[in-house]
Amino acid sequence: MVPLAYYLGLSAILFCLGVLGFLIKRNIITIFICIELMLNAVNLSFVAFSAYLKNLNAQVFVFFVMVVAAAEAAVGLAIIIAVFRTRETLNVDRVNLLKL
Repeated sequence: MVPLAYYLGLSAILFCLGVLGFLIKRNIITIFICIELMLNAVNLSFVAFSAYLKNLNAQVFVFFVMVVAAAEAAVGLAIIIAVFRTRETLNVDRVNLLKL
């Protein structure tokens, strides 16, 4: 049996990596992946607490978060493709949506 602290430590490391990548990277796709990494880190915490407390409510919540994340990924990638087609770059510093 793996202790709860190991799961929470892994979740914290994954979340910090996601935040770090979000703050450092300038590529829209990399930022998008970092946001997904942060969502998955939180999901790992929910599942770990659910298993520790032997309560399935958190796992049901994780299922809904994953459904919303999948929808967000589809819409986000569509927006990224649209921005790339109009601006021809994925660098967030070079993409200025207020100018035509």
